[in-house]
Amino acid sequence: MSEPVRAVLIDIEGVVLPMALMTDTLTPLAAQRLGSYIAEHAEDEVVEEALEETGRLMGGYELDPTQAESLLLRWMKQGRKATPLKILQGLVWQEAFDKGELAGALYPDAVDCLKSWAAAGLRLFVYSSNSAEAQKLLLRRCATEDPTGLFEGFFDTSLGQKIEPGSYRDICESLALPAASILLLSENEDELDAAKTAGLATIRIARDGSVASGHEVGSDLASLNIGR
Repeated sequence: MSEPVRAVLIDIEGVVLPMALMTDTLTPLAAQRLGSYIAEHAEDEVVEEALEETGRLMGGYELDPTQAESLLLRWMKQGRKATPLKILQGLVWQEAFDKGELAGALYPDAVDCLKSWAAAGLRLFVYSSNSAEAQKLLLRRCATEDPTGLFEGFFDTSLGQKIEPGSYRDICESLALPAASILLLSENEDELDAAKTAGLATIRIARDGSVASGHEVGSDLASLNIGR
């Protein structure tokens, strides 16, 4: 990285939160409870707006709750990162956390590294496919101390998809920073490729072992020589 890092853009899954929690617990739970949550909260403003946006994404159709559930579950199976789906997933997780049905833990090095980087003057941001509210929820509920205050901002897919270089250019513009001074930490090669195309510095976090990558690779956050 030729230019000093001034901001760190962090994905949550696989970087600060174990990917297994998402794939083995959170995603299946959302699939199981999505329909019942929509039915029980159909008149809540945030749910109404998410369902309206789902219809707009399908070309302007007005969907009833059953149709919306079917479509959203199909999107989940397809791995589609649609914003209204991510909003509703986060609401399902919020309810389960509030009922004491969910628990999780960040990687042991995560909070200490974040605190060290913030203390060193680095600006910290999250960019995740999960909604901004779900990002904060997962960070708060999966850490022994709330780390959300360390972050200056939370970006989600309402900005744009994470595999599109234009999304990262928009982030650079919103932060008023040159692209090369922003470092993306992610475990996803396609997202890193998009960020690199936009001019960002990139490091792939490979907590489960060595990987073939077109980017610098770090085994965890503690191994990274930034903010020092």
